[in-house]
Amino acid sequence: MGRVAPPDSPASTSTAIGTLENTFAETLEPLTVSWKGAAVPEPALLVLNEQLAESLGLNGDALRADDGIAVLSGAATPADANPVATAYAGHQFGGYASLLGDGRALLLGELIDNDGHRFDLQLKGSGPTPFSRGGDGFAVVGPMLREYLVSEAMHALGIPTTRSLSVVATGRDVNRDGAEPGAVLARIAASHLRVGTFELAARQRDLLAPLADYAIERHYPGLAHLPVSGDGNRYLAFLESVVERQAALVAQWMLVGFVHGVMNTDNTTISGETIDYGPCAFVDSYDPDTVFSSIDRGGRYRFGNQPAVLKWNLARFAETLLTLLDPTPDDAVTAATAALNTFDEHYDRHFQTGIAAKLGLDGTVDHALVDDLLTLMREHRVDWTGTFRALADDLRGSSARLDAMLPCEASAPWRGRWRAALAAVGRDDSQVADEMDRVNPIYIPRNHQVDAALRAATDGDLALFERLLDSVTHPFEQRTEWIDLAEPAPESFNTGFRTFCGT
Repeated sequence: MGRVAPPDSPASTSTAIGTLENTFAETLEPLTVSWKGAAVPEPALLVLNEQLAESLGLNGDALRADDGIAVLSGAATPADANPVATAYAGHQFGGYASLLGDGRALLLGELIDNDGHRFDLQLKGSGPTPFSRGGDGFAVVGPMLREYLVSEAMHALGIPTTRSLSVVATGRDVNRDGAEPGAVLARIAASHLRVGTFELAARQRDLLAPLADYAIERHYPGLAHLPVSGDGNRYLAFLESVVERQAALVAQWMLVGFVHGVMNTDNTTISGETIDYGPCAFVDSYDPDTVFSSIDRGGRYRFGNQPAVLKWNLARFAETLLTLLDPTPDDAVTAATAALNTFDEHYDRHFQTGIAAKLGLDGTVDHALVDDLLTLMREHRVDWTGTFRALADDLRGSSARLDAMLPCEASAPWRGRWRAALAAVGRDDSQVADEMDRVNPIYIPRNHQVDAALRAATDGDLALFERLLDSVTHPFEQRTEWIDLAEPAPESFNTGFRTFCGT
């Protein structure tokens, strides 16, 4: 794949980024194609993540200068860099695609942050590549700002995620049901290794072990000393580790009401980070059948189905590793199945620990108490995020908001059981309420607020976006000036609301 000739442009190079490493491209060259971004007519910086830049050892002033903006837009290549588009396969909505790859993205290289950790620097929307499959390879302002906003909100919530360094407008109109202003996102990731990367490598057997060893060294270095065969081999431990990390991730999604929207295997990372914020959204009224994505017509990736889909994706990952797990096929399947069967236990442990904290309880919580609360919330179409803050207020003696959400006549028995569970903990109500407030956000990227902010930004006004970004990156800090940002969308908005991938 690396022998495809890249386009001639852009010709310029820049020193604004500094030195980038290229361990993935050097180690696994057959999974890459050397490439360059498309020319950018009028690059203009829309937003720059100053704190992230600083943690990566980058100079914010240099990135804001013309040379820096040129790199962040794809118009210039960092000095001595070798940008590549990466190849992968994947199951999309359950159907296998044998070759996908970066159809509108370029991996510029790898940065080492101030703590010695390695991160990918990737541009999204930088133009067509050999993997574009007929697409134009470009992106537009709204979806790129959505990814910036939601990924930074997820980071502030403590959920593993890729992060956003910048969004640059290109001055190029892109056709998306009419002309929309183009943009490029600079994404930071622990890596872009996906289940889909392994699905491709498994069909090129000489690449599978090097890819697995690279992933282990990069994301699970504590396993690198293990033998390559026999009981307790590194590849089985690798599978077990990815299963555990992904179980923890999807539990965190469920605890904050996040709906990914497009949980294909090429969007399931080996690192355990959330990636790809195309048709994502957050639930307002709790309903496990919630679907926002316009392309998820069958509800495969509905909110309540996310753990099951994640387990299915991990089964596809396990299949790619079978030849590394054991030379005897039956024994390899037995080992992989045992590893996969730990997913439910891991997920339940992470979810139960998290929901206990949201309810002010130590350790685990009675499953029936949780199930009955969820039933009440679904029956009364109660706001997921607001409920837990209202419960904390109730502990402080202010029950008005909770009463408005969950009528007393319906919820009194459950409240009594919850209060009894709290009494068994033996701590002061106000202390428990404060602890609940530290894990239950006030501000999330509410769908109606995101929609309004992105519409305004597409028209050139970033004020709403900047205000919303400020709030969701301080999700636990109650501020009077943000009180409207804590309110769920009106029912008139939620009816028929859909999100789109932006491609």
